[in-house]
Amino acid sequence: MDEKELSPEAESAPEETAHAVDETDAPDTSEAAGENAEAPGEPSEEELLRKENEELKKQLADLDDRYKRLDAEYYNYRTRSVKEKSEAYESAAFDAVSEILPVIDNFERALAAECADEGFKKGVELIFKQYQSILEKLGVKEIEAQGQPFDPNLHNAVSSVEDENLGENTVAAVLQKGYIKGDKVIRHAMVTVANP
Repeated sequence: MDEKELSPEAESAPEETAHAVDETDAPDTSEAAGENAEAPGEPSEEELLRKENEELKKQLADLDDRYKRLDAEYYNYRTRSVKEKSEAYESAAFDAVSEILPVIDNFERALAAECADEGFKKGVELIFKQYQSILEKLGVKEIEAQGQPFDPNLHNAVSSVEDENLGENTVAAVLQKGYIKGDKVIRHAMVTVANP
């Protein structure tokens, strides 16, 4: 057959085939590019993770700060509660002892008075000793005053005398006993001061 006799379709077929082969052999860059390349204006996955990480760090710091504040508030509350309970106990003990002291004063006066009935006097002594025992258990002590230097923190001077036998500002007589618990005075000792 003559080369010129080939139909125009046959002549163009190899070119089309070659062209078709070229298209199929070439990698499709449009899909691959679409997977890797982000659309303009959208953040990358790495940036999203970084932002999420920063937000989580901020939330953690906020929660940590709130926890520390709450812990400090609870510690302060506990400390304050213990102090308030202690003060309430001390205040109640002081009030109770203050109410008992006049009774103890009356027992001392009764013991100092003359009594013909020895059994009665012995009973009064026993009751007085019980009161003294209660004061000891509560940690209440009598303020030493007789012959001591006058101390306005412990003593309440109601009168003064001149006495050559005593030094200056010395307690000459105790008119009413004073009591102390720890370092707090429940009742000042009522005294007469010599040589003020």
